[in-house]
Amino acid sequence: MSVAVKKFGGSSLSTPGRIRQVAEMVARFHRTGRPTVVVVSARGDTTDELLAAALELNAVPSARETDQLLATGENASAALLALALHDQGTPAVSLTGPQAGIRVSGHHGAGMIAGIDPARILAHLRRGQVVVVSGFQGGDAEAEGDVITLGRGGSDTTAVALATALSAGSCEIYTDVKGIHTADPRVVPEARVLATIDAGVMAEMAFAGAQVMHSRAVELAASHSIDVVVRGSFTTEPGTTILGRSIDVLESQGSIIAVTHDTDIVMALTRSRRPRDGLAADVLTELARASVPVDLLSWGAPDDHGFRMGFALHGSRLAPAREALRRIASGLGCETDVDEKVGKVSLIGVGLLNRPDYTARMLTLLSRMGVTPSWVSSTHLRVSVIIPLDRVLEAVTALHEEFGLGRDDLDTPSMAAV
Repeated sequence: MSVAVKKFGGSSLSTPGRIRQVAEMVARFHRTGRPTVVVVSARGDTTDELLAAALELNAVPSARETDQLLATGENASAALLALALHDQGTPAVSLTGPQAGIRVSGHHGAGMIAGIDPARILAHLRRGQVVVVSGFQGGDAEAEGDVITLGRGGSDTTAVALATALSAGSCEIYTDVKGIHTADPRVVPEARVLATIDAGVMAEMAFAGAQVMHSRAVELAASHSIDVVVRGSFTTEPGTTILGRSIDVLESQGSIIAVTHDTDIVMALTRSRRPRDGLAADVLTELARASVPVDLLSWGAPDDHGFRMGFALHGSRLAPAREALRRIASGLGCETDVDEKVGKVSLIGVGLLNRPDYTARMLTLLSRMGVTPSWVSSTHLRVSVIIPLDRVLEAVTALHEEFGLGRDDLDTPSMAAV
């Protein structure tokens, strides 16, 4: 019988009462006889509290020690859930990421899963135990034994990677919302839950700011044809299925599916008065070495006025980005300005490059609101703008209404034409 992989977010485990509720759910499922692996995140605001404690002691904490510290949040969740399962008479064992055979390469705080040896997990499953795994972490792939974390949202990636290694075929993500919405329901109460969504579209949503799923987890699921079900931890509603395969969409069926936003980004502008070929590649290489993904990238060919390149990056990666850009500046004569008082708002859909009228409607609406984007970028699946931070939530609400995403009469909400 195939293994079931379930992941519970930190809000689902924030209190002893909620941990008991999750334990009851897992125990009921375990009694059906299906081998069960549960991945957990740190409880509530634990990660933020641990980071604050580190910063209180050291203004520039070591990346290695920060990973050692943050991993304890997930480890505590795993042990507590295993204890709650024991109390209900359900055999269970908690494993850290390294104990679960998860090997991670890359930089501390931004590791990538390099491989999984599921032997220990399978041994516990054969004994009839529920295996509770700490998400967000793994052991150094070079066998030094250090813990390396996967970055914010990394527990989703842990769950999907385990589903892949265990040939589970699907993965369930339990969270504090009822599924994937047409906008953040905490910002737009009228936002609807999407029944299904294409993995490629969901990856764009996640990268553009939707916090329900980690973008790397969605990409991993799609590459292995794994369906991911996202649903509320304590509701009976079906939630959203992220399909591990592409949906066939006719060329003429351009559509807007959702509006997302990200208030934890910065815009960087790198300039050099000594233009030369290959400078853009040098900048991107340094950022890649520091595991800093960038978005909305744009530059022009060097000319008599020098070199200019702009890009957005997540606020959590600003410190390593600054260090990477500092190395470039010293060697290549570049300087970088950073604007932290901005946010990103995105229309998510399909066929958007073939429907420039959608971008026009977006910009017209923002103009009526007195909002002038400093940056606009479009792809087949997304149109993003950079606007002042204090106007982001207002823009999300207005765009959701403009494109009728709160309507109940859309039969196929994940592919509804507007």
